[in-house]
Amino acid sequence: MKAFPTDNIRNLAVIGHGDAGKTQLVSSLLYIAGATPRWGHVDEGTSTTDYEEDSIARKITLNTALAHLEHRDHKINFIDTPGYAAFISHARPALRIADCALVVVDAVNGVEVQTEKAWAYANEFILPRLMVVTKLDKERAELGTALNSATNTFSRAIIPFTLPIGKEKDFRGVVDVVHMKAYEFDEQGKAKEIPIPEDGRDVVERTRERLIELVAESDDALMEKYFEQGTLEDADILPNITNAIANSKLCPVFSVSATTLVGLSTLLDHIIEFVPDPAHHVEEHGRTEADGGGDTITRKYDDNAPFSAYVFRTIADPFAGRINVMKIISGHISTDATVYNSTRGVQERLGALNVMQGKQLDKVNEAHTGDIIACVKLKETQTGDTLCDKSAPIVYDPVEYPEAAIAFAIEPKSRQDEEKISVALHKILEEDPSLHFDRDPQTKEFLLSGSGQLHVETVVEKLKNRYHVEVALHPPKVPYKETITARAEVQGRHKKQTGGRGQFGDCKVVFEPLERGAGFIFEDKIFGGAVPQNFRPAIEKGIVDAAAGGAVAGYPLVDFKAVLVDGSYHTVDSDEHSFRAAGRKAFRAAMEKVKPTLLEPIMDVEVVAPQEYSGDIMGDLNSRRGRVQGMDMRGNQQVIKAQVPMAEMLDYQSKLNSITAARGSYHMQFSHYDQVPGQIAQKVIEQARAEGRIRAEEEE
Repeated sequence: MKAFPTDNIRNLAVIGHGDAGKTQLVSSLLYIAGATPRWGHVDEGTSTTDYEEDSIARKITLNTALAHLEHRDHKINFIDTPGYAAFISHARPALRIADCALVVVDAVNGVEVQTEKAWAYANEFILPRLMVVTKLDKERAELGTALNSATNTFSRAIIPFTLPIGKEKDFRGVVDVVHMKAYEFDEQGKAKEIPIPEDGRDVVERTRERLIELVAESDDALMEKYFEQGTLEDADILPNITNAIANSKLCPVFSVSATTLVGLSTLLDHIIEFVPDPAHHVEEHGRTEADGGGDTITRKYDDNAPFSAYVFRTIADPFAGRINVMKIISGHISTDATVYNSTRGVQERLGALNVMQGKQLDKVNEAHTGDIIACVKLKETQTGDTLCDKSAPIVYDPVEYPEAAIAFAIEPKSRQDEEKISVALHKILEEDPSLHFDRDPQTKEFLLSGSGQLHVETVVEKLKNRYHVEVALHPPKVPYKETITARAEVQGRHKKQTGGRGQFGDCKVVFEPLERGAGFIFEDKIFGGAVPQNFRPAIEKGIVDAAAGGAVAGYPLVDFKAVLVDGSYHTVDSDEHSFRAAGRKAFRAAMEKVKPTLLEPIMDVEVVAPQEYSGDIMGDLNSRRGRVQGMDMRGNQQVIKAQVPMAEMLDYQSKLNSITAARGSYHMQFSHYDQVPGQIAQKVIEQARAEGRIRAEEEE
């Protein structure tokens, strides 16, 4: 593969709803451009970018994949992204490094939920976009329906650049509105120019007139000329279409069928002619130090500038090892170059440079600004890192992933699996930064969190198929706690005489409740030598030990104060063990008087959804014992803030999808602990008893 200069590179992130036809479109474009010898099909499991076993089995894209083709001496890089709700966040890093978004819309269903989400991500990165309406050969396919849904959903000037000739199974060609030409396509996707059909010519002319208006509106001088002449010449229109697209004044729409290859070669021609090259960004912002420190600096998309690249994807390949995929933002690079990882402060030797065609790596000797390359077996580099010239350091901000929406406890099925799980999950987390894996210090469970149940289930499958680790999933335990609600003074006395030296410890302790979040406070108020100084810490340890096992349901007891006020000791029989036991007995005696109660974690929840669902969402949150704290508008989305017990949120993702037709999202974080209502507390206590959490009083 040869190296391409910056102005001959086009980087497109392919986004849209699941099943809209993104992966098939990429495979078909590669085939007609001669980039792949065989025409890959999603249904047959042979598409270029869905190469992982679980993607092939499910017939859906589970992670971002790359492909490229050469057309008219230009290189087009496609970043194929997932479209299902559980994986849509993978579109974010693709859009971060793309120069244009290619939005795929199903001609039968129009704009769907995840298309809206991916479009919103593209807005975040201020990315130009073009739209491809696929499946125009299917029954009930209608360009007008897709256009109307897109125009109603997105506030953007959306205009067809190609209009279909024929409908449904008779869809056989397109009219190129920009160049006023018409083409029919054979079974190999080759175009033959034909006269523009008279039937529908008025639609073609109206569309072209609208295109001229939009191009004129993108530039003040053109607007003036348009008003003077009433139209514009091709010499005015064509050079300014790219500017209009780059400035998001115009979103072209293309009519295609990826399964009959109609319209694809025209789409490729237009991508080369009108999609902005990487240098249209002008510059990229970064900082002089990692972790958001240092000064803000910029770097131009210039081949002669110092080298810098952003790593947007990591692949754990079972054969090649770790593959880091990056976009070169400035400068150029050659094989075996040594660069500086400014995010981690280490040097890296790149070794061979590769371009990716699905899972296949093809070596290149050099690469220029704007191109996408892959390097194998870098020692320290991870997704989100910046590589650069050490003499001109810069750190680009990494992509932020949405918070995990659902957590499952994972339990290895065997001791052997337990030993392998950590290494396997570490590799999976390198590939997918939207996953989280940690251990709950209270419940001792391993928790795997993702954006949805399907997301977590695919990780379990990957653990089994790729790493031969089997785990079981179940809902996480709620980390309840306990506290006291009354004050009491008690005595803890431990005495044992068994011949020879005995055991003796005696203490008087006042137990008092504290405010939420105060934890545990031990205060020593003994005056004189009722209990020697060296034994008093043992009393505290005894109380702490007993509090860890709780008083009502076996959960840790918190937010209380223990004040040591008196006691007695024996010169021979007293020791640390005896006073520790006395502390435990004081705790148990107190629990009969201080009215212990159960506490549950309360979460701050923020739900974002279209306004029409807000009533149903609030009703559901109220039914979950939630307290709505406020509402706000964010663009055209309603934001509902509430505080809800964690126990009520374990199944919330599926319920929210049901209420909002998968249009809503939420995130939550811990707020505070609060008392559990009596009836619910009783159920938790009964369950704890059934699980054997409540310990019998051990013998001292």
